Amino acid sequence: MFEQLKTLPQDPILGLMKTFREDPRSDKVDLGVGVYRDEAGETPIMAAVQAAQQRLLETETTKAYIGPAGAEGFNRLMGQLVLGAEHPALKEQRVNVVQTPGGCGALRMAAEFLKLCKPDATVWVSTPTWANHIPLLGGAGLTIREYPYLDPSSLSVNFDAMVDCLEQAEAGDVVLLHGCCHNPSGADLDADQWTAITDLIERKGLLPFIDIAYQGLGEGLDKDADGVRRLAERLPEVIIASSCSKNFGLYRERTGALMLISATAQQGLAATSQLLSAIRSHYSMPPSHGAAVVEMILDTPELMQQWQGELDAMCSRILELRAALSQALAPAGDFSFIERQRGMFSFLGVSPEQVKILREEFGIYMLDSSRINIAGMSTTTLPRVAEAIADVVGRTE
Repeated sequence: MFEQLKTLPQDPILGLMKTFREDPRSDKVDLGVGVYRDEAGETPIMAAVQAAQQRLLETETTKAYIGPAGAEGFNRLMGQLVLGAEHPALKEQRVNVVQTPGGCGALRMAAEFLKLCKPDATVWVSTPTWANHIPLLGGAGLTIREYPYLDPSSLSVNFDAMVDCLEQAEAGDVVLLHGCCHNPSGADLDADQWTAITDLIERKGLLPFIDIAYQGLGEGLDKDADGVRRLAERLPEVIIASSCSKNFGLYRERTGALMLISATAQQGLAATSQLLSAIRSHYSMPPSHGAAVVEMILDTPELMQQWQGELDAMCSRILELRAALSQALAPAGDFSFIERQRGMFSFLGVSPEQVKILREEFGIYMLDSSRINIAGMSTTTLPRVAEAIADVVGRTE
């Protein structure tokens, strides 16, 4: 049976990682892989996470299954983290949260749930969007349509085109939105645009599906969730996929949450029963460790304070790197969009040919789309990165 299978092409990001590892140059810089890195170029374990793990080591008494819904405390605290402890939907008991294997697990289980609700469901995703969105959602059998999002000339949100396109959506269609720190562009909706999108979704009877994977790395925990919270206040049904990979640094622990906001508490219970049935048939139970760490941090005031301080420092560092890169590139052209964008990622707006020159001549690695991980730089490597980009851009003027 296996002899009929053909080797698939390697994932572009994984291929880039392999090429980078094999590059012997000592001054090479990896701006492709989407993980946070500190000034030393490492992806560290946060001190609050270390402390929580130590407490778990001393107090954990069992490794028994935690059930398809995951840990109750984790689910409750994640709902409060994303929506805010005083959110009306939480007070009205219209929010049901389940723990998932990472943000990917949340996205895929949301897709399976949508398939149960409406087998012919159409999901609208932004152009561009995170590369795994379409495989995760489309792999469940959902129809995918795209709406324009990024203006390639200004590298800002093309909001008029986005709205014009979504006017074509039909009642019952699903709209996937990035809660903050849009991946891969870094271009986010502002407060007025969130309000306008909420108006459109409400008027047309659409279902909002929010992927918030970088809460706290844009402008802070509450500011980054502002659009999501406003939307959840207005609309009767919302789906939210949340990840702890970036803001807790728990990449390999695969820790995420899926939230269903329903029109009534009773509808929420019925919806969650369907979701749990889908989970049971896929992976049965989520892993425990990462969620236990997050629960320990969010439920322990001194750990919560320590974690938020670390997260705020990460956020500030990214903002400082954005400002520094934008200023360093100013003589080469208008790169001010880098400073206006938020989160770990930005498009440089250079061509694949220029990306290739940066990689081959300078050892500066990024995706062919010119998406860079801002947090992949340090204050030491940034001047060299800016000099290389300016050199390559200047050759084609």
